[in-house]
Amino acid sequence: MSELLLTGISQAVTPFGMGPKHGAAMGQLRMIQQAAIAVDAGVISWIGPERDWRGNAESVIDLANRAVVPGLIDPHTHAIWAGDRLADFEARSAGATYEEILAAGGGIWHTIRETAKKSSEEMAALALPRVQALQRSGATTIEVKSGYGYTLEAELRMLEAVRLLQQQTHCQLVPTLLIHLCPVERAEREAYREMVCAELIPEVARRGLAHTVDIFVEHHAWSAEDARIVLGCAKAAGLSIKLHTEQFQRVGGLEMGLEMEALSVDHLEVCSLEQCELIAKSKTIATILPGVSLHLGLPTAPGRALIDAGAAVALGTDLNPGSSPLFSTAAAMGLAVRLNGLTAPEALSASTVNAAAALGLSNVGRLEVGMQANLLVLESSDWRDLPYTLGHNVVREVWVAGRKQAA
Repeated sequence: MSELLLTGISQAVTPFGMGPKHGAAMGQLRMIQQAAIAVDAGVISWIGPERDWRGNAESVIDLANRAVVPGLIDPHTHAIWAGDRLADFEARSAGATYEEILAAGGGIWHTIRETAKKSSEEMAALALPRVQALQRSGATTIEVKSGYGYTLEAELRMLEAVRLLQQQTHCQLVPTLLIHLCPVERAEREAYREMVCAELIPEVARRGLAHTVDIFVEHHAWSAEDARIVLGCAKAAGLSIKLHTEQFQRVGGLEMGLEMEALSVDHLEVCSLEQCELIAKSKTIATILPGVSLHLGLPTAPGRALIDAGAAVALGTDLNPGSSPLFSTAAAMGLAVRLNGLTAPEALSASTVNAAAALGLSNVGRLEVGMQANLLVLESSDWRDLPYTLGHNVVREVWVAGRKQAA
């Protein structure tokens, strides 16, 4: 006898099969009409047409002809921050660029100054409503980066805050150590890099505060050469790696990340067609972040070209105060369809199975037997309302490990 049976599902729609989906496979979904899903110990134990169910269940819930999809996965957020970037927003609307604001000591530097003042408890309290908003929008797994701490002590506090947050939410949080900005002067930059490699990364690994290290490779941040050293230290410590790269300029980060077998390369707003083909030949996931293009007015990452080349594309909100104040994973899907050229099925794959792969996860992102029972019940009987609808949340219920979450 199963613990739970969900019936009355108009459509159960999911990517299928192990591993990330590349190229045309991203558009191939399994749709079970008039479906039922059985759950035991937080895991899907049966899924199929309701008429084929032959078992019994302790609890049966009729979903009243609503569509069900896998819980969404946000593989790229900066959900912990203090202060705001409203002055930046106003300055950009008056003509200043993101890079000009940063060079003047604003932007990320302002957020670093505000965040580094906070305790882990204060950071967690600030981030909790943001994580809850993402969950209400459909996220059942959320990556949370550090990077606004800058100093050894503040970076550790940020990752400790993720641990505190996990105690306050049922969705799965995936902490990532982000090596964000760096000193401008060469000697100071090398000293900071040495601190990261000799102290910060080993301490994070020792305490299990994160399993992945990310680094911002850009002309106003880390060079590809510096990033290679930092990521090499991360791999030597047993941690996975990923990169922010090709956001403003091409400075070699993408090629270096592929060579080092990064889990993902993220942003890619200025990724060329040749680089799309390089990604497609690799095992690295291409994570696109359409909220950034919308908010900053940047070029859009070439999602269509990446998929046509055969790459595995993931999709995230990049929730942060400066470049993507986007609090909805479902809205990110809608933007990817409208701005990056993805189809609705591709956007679902990008937000589920491929987003899981970008985080090194394999037990979430699909509605299949043996997978964690993370799922969304939509208001609609047609799942396509999820990427179609803007300005209204069509997610009626969020289930994590077989348990319905409070709204």
